[in-house]
Amino acid sequence: MEENLKRTPLFEMHLKHGARMVPFGGWEMPVQYTGVIEEHKAVREQAGLFDVSHMGEFEVKGPQALDLIQLVSVNNASKLAVGQIQYSLMCYENGTVVDDILVYRLGENHYWLVVNAGNIDKDWDWITYCKERAGLTNLELTNISHEIGQVAIQGPLAAKILQPLVPNVVLDELKFYWAKTGVSVAGIRVPVLSRTGYTGEDGFEIYCKQEDAVAIWEALLEAGEDDGLVPAGLGARDTLRFEAKLPLYGHEINDLVTPLEAGLGFAVKLKKGTDFIGRAALEAQKANGLEKKLVGFEMIDRGIPRQGYEIAKDGTVVGSVTTGTMSPTLGKNIGLGYVPVALSELGTEFDVIIRGKAVKAKVVETPFYQPRYYR
Repeated sequence: MEENLKRTPLFEMHLKHGARMVPFGGWEMPVQYTGVIEEHKAVREQAGLFDVSHMGEFEVKGPQALDLIQLVSVNNASKLAVGQIQYSLMCYENGTVVDDILVYRLGENHYWLVVNAGNIDKDWDWITYCKERAGLTNLELTNISHEIGQVAIQGPLAAKILQPLVPNVVLDELKFYWAKTGVSVAGIRVPVLSRTGYTGEDGFEIYCKQEDAVAIWEALLEAGEDDGLVPAGLGARDTLRFEAKLPLYGHEINDLVTPLEAGLGFAVKLKKGTDFIGRAALEAQKANGLEKKLVGFEMIDRGIPRQGYEIAKDGTVVGSVTTGTMSPTLGKNIGLGYVPVALSELGTEFDVIIRGKAVKAKVVETPFYQPRYYR
């Protein structure tokens, strides 16, 4: 194990449940407990409990809070009602991705930005730089990542399990991509309860004080014991999000690709009425047309694609795999990867180079697994 890895407040719980710990984004995190496939199937069929305390949270408050968010976010946060959440990305001037984020509007002139664990320091430096460059002084920008723990319960039985622990909230009334503040979970006051998810299933995120994470974790496991709730690690989290074609920073998105190339154009609001960093580059790319595109593919011949494997057409390398595995839900070897737009049509065949051998694959529809979010 690497030295100087950070640990979440649930570290001892992971050891108690027999987790195998691995380095991830500077943190020591559970990759699996009983096994990736078992945990994956539990989330698809019952529910899984995830430690997401390694994620970062930035609080933005004050009269110019929205101005800062509109500057760094490609989406249009001015459309958010209080309690609503928005998926977005931050881009550099050239249109490539700094990080993908969630924007929570928690009150009048009060927002949270939730960022990826491995990008906390980089994102903080970037947002601070943008704030100072724009001369936005009438706001408070605070990195509260070290104060907040986060537990996520995901799966078709998530609402059934959680509901008895939140007697003052009717979960059926909490819509997808909405949040409530000042909620009590198992008698513990928490800052935010939201309904988003990163698995393709219905689910909830409980943002709590770090010192409350263990009690909430244990209360949820006890409440879900009869419904098959199990702790789930990063391995299952990755296969679940991948089947639903949810991007992961360092795989589908990074500082070498744009949101348009990654198939995330739905989050890019070029006409939102205010300028944002990367807008000119993205407008030009949209006008000129894409050169490469993220596609989903299925292996025709035997072989499992992995991140970094080359994609070739007629013996020429044309792209690379961003994520690939044997899908626990579909029982097929599938992958995501970047290819020239000319090779992005459904049914197009190309080769994935696996251990020096060209193995046939074809472009298929995505997401591989149709998400079952609560509507």
